[in-house]
Amino acid sequence: MKIMKRIGLLTLLLALALPALAQIQLSKDQLQFYTADWKGDRFADGRPKVADALLQRLKNVSLEEAWGVLRKEGYTNQFEGNWQVIRPGQAMVGRALTAQYMPSRPDMEKPIKDLGKTQNRRGNTNSWPIDMLQEGDIYVADGMGKIVDGTLIGDNLGNSIYAKSKNGIVFDGSVRDLEGLDAIEGFNGWVRGFDPSYIVGMTMTGINVPVRIGRAVVLPGDLVLAKKEGIVFIPAHLAEKVILEAEFIALQDGFGHQMLREGKFTPGEIDQSWTDPIKKEFLAWIDKNPTKVPMPRADLDKFLKAKNW
Repeated sequence: MKIMKRIGLLTLLLALALPALAQIQLSKDQLQFYTADWKGDRFADGRPKVADALLQRLKNVSLEEAWGVLRKEGYTNQFEGNWQVIRPGQAMVGRALTAQYMPSRPDMEKPIKDLGKTQNRRGNTNSWPIDMLQEGDIYVADGMGKIVDGTLIGDNLGNSIYAKSKNGIVFDGSVRDLEGLDAIEGFNGWVRGFDPSYIVGMTMTGINVPVRIGRAVVLPGDLVLAKKEGIVFIPAHLAEKVILEAEFIALQDGFGHQMLREGKFTPGEIDQSWTDPIKKEFLAWIDKNPTKVPMPRADLDKFLKAKNW
């Protein structure tokens, strides 16, 4: 009898604990689990907080250079292309705040919305991630690639997104009200398509969770480098390395192009491992052209000291 009472009590305690364990977004501990390689600052929600200064430098990094560094590090699933871009000539960089969507089913959607009410979340589920955005964030959503009835936002939510983040969106899904979105100065978006329909038959099932965007894997806090060719998602712990190495590649290319134009070295010499005379000329060229150095000189000197030529 005592054993039965204990089992009954344990069952009751577990039942009472379940609502407390239920969640829509990952906890700080869970986010730290997924992003354990990041050792720097974090937002209150647990996402890695890459420094604003690095975001500014990332704007000048090419997709190919960033992709090349990531591939060398073993990160081969960080690029996705084939987008419709609201402003193709305007690049976008920021920190990912992720959301995952799934097809609706009543027994899943109701408890999610009920839980949202207990957490003071307002509106439809597609607006919940927007309420969490901070300046510099990019709302990155796995919308299942759905276009018709898959419009995750229109111009009303677009205005809210830009007001909070001063940035834009990456949706593996669609948007509506393109004219209204295009009228938001500074706002940009990479989406699968545009459609006049409203969102139907979709439920947001997770915020700040790992998501799949096409062939790419995105974690909360990843840096987003979006240009007209596509998007590279950079793990937070590799952000500084990717940016610095990409900047150095661009610096080498600038030097090499000038040397070829001036006829000081041949294409075969520039395209191969550099000889000591080329390295010496390169270092002298850096000193003569400080405005062409994209990174802080202290970072460059540290990089050169550790570089295996």
